[in-house]
Amino acid sequence: MSLSTSIQTPIVTFEQPLGLFINNQFVKGLEGKTFETVNPTTEKPIVSVHEGTAEDVDIAVKVAREAFELWAEVTPSNRGRMLTKLADLFERDIETLAAIESLDNGKSLIMAKNDVRNAAGCLRYYGGWADKIIGQTIDTGNETLTYTRHEPIGVCGQIIPWNFPILIWAWKVGPAIAVGNTVIVKTAEQTPLSALYACRLIIEAGFPPGVINVISGFGRTAGAAISSHMEIDKVAFTGSTLVGRTILQAAATSNLKKVSLELGGKSPNIVFDDADIDNAISWSNYGIFYNHGQCCCAGSRLLVQEGIYDKFIARFKERAAQNRVGDPFAPDTFQGPQISQLQFDRIMEYINHGKEEGATLALGGERHGTKGYFIQPTIFTDVTSNMKIAQEEIFGPIIVVQKFKDEADAIKIGNSTSYGLAAGVHTSNLNRAIRMSNALKAGTVWVNNYNMISYQAPFGGFKQSGFGRELGSYALENYTQIKAVVCRLTDAPFS
Repeated sequence: MSLSTSIQTPIVTFEQPLGLFINNQFVKGLEGKTFETVNPTTEKPIVSVHEGTAEDVDIAVKVAREAFELWAEVTPSNRGRMLTKLADLFERDIETLAAIESLDNGKSLIMAKNDVRNAAGCLRYYGGWADKIIGQTIDTGNETLTYTRHEPIGVCGQIIPWNFPILIWAWKVGPAIAVGNTVIVKTAEQTPLSALYACRLIIEAGFPPGVINVISGFGRTAGAAISSHMEIDKVAFTGSTLVGRTILQAAATSNLKKVSLELGGKSPNIVFDDADIDNAISWSNYGIFYNHGQCCCAGSRLLVQEGIYDKFIARFKERAAQNRVGDPFAPDTFQGPQISQLQFDRIMEYINHGKEEGATLALGGERHGTKGYFIQPTIFTDVTSNMKIAQEEIFGPIIVVQKFKDEADAIKIGNSTSYGLAAGVHTSNLNRAIRMSNALKAGTVWVNNYNMISYQAPFGGFKQSGFGRELGSYALENYTQIKAVVCRLTDAPFS
């Protein structure tokens, strides 16, 4: 099988790499295996890519270990220059990268372009950080000089999800590379294509061989090999809480490698009766149906104060019904298909659970069309906190609505799940907004907006939504280790 092929989309034709990317070369997997990636809009295969297994991970680790010693000699400003150059190349090839995302993931072209812009911004942001990693000098007395160094960890394994393939690739690679690590990225088996295309840009940006390596493969083989590898110093994972537990266990039973986890969510989006109704409806719609509902921080639990409940739900249903579901390449599409048949079936099972538990299906709940993994925007009302659909992450275009009385009630309901990734508060009362933001157990709280993620601000979870932070200066902490140096300044013997 070839290491590349030509792919035609409605907006661009491009040459797609198919091999594993190790040591700045596209290569075949050692076992000669390939697997198909499927277009979720048509349910038909796009191409087959080479599959990486544990043996390929081992090769990549050895390459990355050797590259780490040389990469450490590259000046921070030159690391930053390469990241900035890579950001420029992302922007240059935005049409191609966005088309790949729409083809492979099913997200609308408008959203895919926004992902690529944000990925470029993220890489440029961390390019700016590369020469600004500083320690402290600490006064420990006149006879000593004590200072700290923030050093790279070493070889980092990074396992990324299928819902934001190129964006989270940048979230992971940017800070790790900025501080001087080398990386092995395992892409999701559902969406390997955009990261492989980005590998061509890595070479063009001037990165030395072995600094960034990309493995297409499955979690049970390549992902497991990364998590348990004795020569990988750090693993970063974005995905489900279930898999996060497995990775944490593998890290503990291997070499106690450092771990950061950005996991699932069941985030409350809380609307008070003094909120701007039009604004709250617009953000609530965006909060859940953005990216087909396949978003870990989605506002999947809508909490509405009882005084406006009926009016709000009636208007929210009208707004959700207006969402254009269809071909990702159509200019007016807002919601594309779910990622796979497996995910489609899982979401439909949750819809059945909601009906069986006694929730009211207020909108949607059915397949959209006859081809592709499309599901109608779906709203459940009359939901209680003990229902399965109110406690578990569905990861689809399904929102559950609950009524609340006052702030205390909203906090109780909002904090009633095992997750703590994000939350939203809609109110015109600033004091209330701050009280609620302080009381909600979530890593991010959006006030009078939702899903406004910025690469300058930290992102991560409380409770079973994980630990460690992506983005902002906080992400640099995931990829550095602190060394204290104590120099004695006197020649007098110790006594």
